[in-house]
Amino acid sequence: MASFVIEGGHRLSGDICPQGAKNEVLQIICATLLTAEKVTVHNIPDILDVNNLIQLLREMGVTVAKEGINTYSFQAKDIDFAYLESEAFLKKCASLRGSVMLVGPMVARFGRAAIAKPGGDKIGRRRLDTHFIGIRNLGADFAYNESKGAYEISAKQLKGTYMLLDEASVTGTANIIMAAVLAEGQTTIYNAACEPYIQQLCRMLNRMGARIQGIASNLLTIEGVKELHGTEHTVLPDMIEVGSFIGMAAMTRSELTIKNVSYQNLGIIPESFRRLGIQLEQKGDDIFIPRQESYQIESFLDGSIMTIADAPWPGLTPDLLSVMLVVATQAKGSVLIHQKMFESRLFFVDKLIDMGAQIILCDPHRAVVIGHNHDLRLRGGNMTSPDIRAGIALLIAAMSADGISRIHNIEQIDRGYQNIEGRLNALGARITRI
Repeated sequence: MASFVIEGGHRLSGDICPQGAKNEVLQIICATLLTAEKVTVHNIPDILDVNNLIQLLREMGVTVAKEGINTYSFQAKDIDFAYLESEAFLKKCASLRGSVMLVGPMVARFGRAAIAKPGGDKIGRRRLDTHFIGIRNLGADFAYNESKGAYEISAKQLKGTYMLLDEASVTGTANIIMAAVLAEGQTTIYNAACEPYIQQLCRMLNRMGARIQGIASNLLTIEGVKELHGTEHTVLPDMIEVGSFIGMAAMTRSELTIKNVSYQNLGIIPESFRRLGIQLEQKGDDIFIPRQESYQIESFLDGSIMTIADAPWPGLTPDLLSVMLVVATQAKGSVLIHQKMFESRLFFVDKLIDMGAQIILCDPHRAVVIGHNHDLRLRGGNMTSPDIRAGIALLIAAMSADGISRIHNIEQIDRGYQNIEGRLNALGARITRI
């Protein structure tokens, strides 16, 4: 198990470019299974979750070639169905949550799929009902094999239908879309997720020959086609990395420019950081964060305490609440952080409290943060990363703290952030991997 040793208190300076979006690329890679032709994908981040999914496709029989820096081609011409029934395949699926999005493309194109209950972050219950019910609505049969600990899915021919999703699940919506594009007839998906990553998936599928209408809304209409063909696709910059870098600049009182952020796809993220008092300027497609010695949390118009909560797009992504909570510990004022979607994601605050933060954990979903206004610096600490987003939040806290901090289980951070210590050390951070 690897660890980071962080010497806190160093300001950052310079330019940094966000990596390709992890949450988008996992969908895009799975979608390459929908055609026998070559699909080329640009701006793929070099992170564990993505690399593991690429390797899984190789083992399934997909021809994968590295065409350049962060560019891969995929051709799913011949699939090894014997491997899909093996214990090795199911074990890999169990360790990679993104593997659940193999189900839609596999059932749509080949009429069968198998998947183990996938792993991922330990952030509370993350049910798969939306995925399974949606694909079952299209005519697939689901059976749970107790001896293998796996779901087995089959369908002779998926048929389009109307469905109202019980939740606007991003990965659930992606899975259902990928199944519906090759289904017979028309599929209508209401309460669909409409994040930029879903929009990107739909646009790529349309370039491959799919017929999807309603992109960027929560009502999608899909006319099934008989087959799809190859295409090229470029992955968006990772909005979570953009938000993480904004938080780092504020916490370390640094001047930073984040390059090529695809500002029009950031939604409410810049405004949410402004509510914490952080100044940031859009300069073309870049974000400039000036050095600030202090930042003050806004209040609501009636004077009540600011509440920052996650919500389905175009609301604030839950993946940034851990970062915003840490940033609030050094603001002037107080804020209520309300994590609605995952009931265990705020449990990392005990590590921040040990570092000297003033946080009241109200329940598994809500925490009140009383900012120090940089009058009291956080103390270096010894901690373990429980998930990707808490890991980067703890790294931000350690970078702003007095003294030396150690973060263990940084493989969690590596799952979502490419060479994070190398990129931050180039800006002036002092982070050592051991």
